[in-house]
Amino acid sequence: MTILVTGAGAIGMKTAELLLACGKTVIVADVRPVDLGEQKPDGLSFEVCDILDRQALDALVSAYKVDEIVHTAALLSTAIRLDPPKGVLVNTVGTANILEIARQRGLRRVVIASSTTVGYTAFASHDNSPIEEDLALRIVSQRPASIYAATKIAAEHLALVYHDLYGVDVVVLRYGAVLSGGAGLATSVPGRLLATLLAAGEARREAVIDDPFLVWDGREEFVDMRDCAEANVAALHADRPGSRVYNIATGEWYSFDQFCDAVRAIYPDLRVRLKIPPTGGFAGFPYLRPAPSDIRLAADELGFKAKYSLHKTIEDYAK
Repeated sequence: MTILVTGAGAIGMKTAELLLACGKTVIVADVRPVDLGEQKPDGLSFEVCDILDRQALDALVSAYKVDEIVHTAALLSTAIRLDPPKGVLVNTVGTANILEIARQRGLRRVVIASSTTVGYTAFASHDNSPIEEDLALRIVSQRPASIYAATKIAAEHLALVYHDLYGVDVVVLRYGAVLSGGAGLATSVPGRLLATLLAAGEARREAVIDDPFLVWDGREEFVDMRDCAEANVAALHADRPGSRVYNIATGEWYSFDQFCDAVRAIYPDLRVRLKIPPTGGFAGFPYLRPAPSDIRLAADELGFKAKYSLHKTIEDYAK
């Protein structure tokens, strides 16, 4: 049997790599063709498929005898701001298509990539204890503060309802702010910040921050995309994922200055100039994070613990 990974981004491709190392047969599906080159590993296939085309997606699942899916395909905040309706379709309807195929075909398990941004609007009322998965969230006054967060919380609820009504074995992973290397640097808010700082440090020039989404008050948590991939694999293999929703993070959090200092460990002469002051929490959200996420459930039920600290992540990607 085969595992389908949707999305050929950094997390999706790393997940495929880890699954291949476990001896699995993997197919990666993305809306755009990807050149895997001549080094394509045995057991890996790639197909161009739009997750909004449920008929084509179902045909793919049938043809490859897929029995598990890791669903990472999504539009991130930067892309959604350019085309909000497309973001809603991809992130919500695309997830619904995955779940419906899993229901109709009785797949063994589906892992859904989500985000800790689903709970950011609860920060104003949360105490300073680690933020649990089942946090209290008022449905109107604490509604999502971005379209991206709205699509992710909708996808989470769809996943849980498909489990409750139809018995679909689904696990939802809430990644912290994801950091990746290579082409993945420019695809997310934290990636854009890291790319800006690393480029300035390497060129020995001043890093000018003029985007309000790239600076924050308080502290924020970050997670290496390699840890996200490890969490995906752990979620596929977990025997009893009873909680169904898990925070994927390191348990550590950092101010903007501490983030810059982590880059200075590589480029000591890095200078940073803010053209705009921070006006709230991370990525333009209105409230400051009161604590890092609680990561105990992922450890207890998935057997997952993050390996990469912020400093290690930055050191590796600077290379």
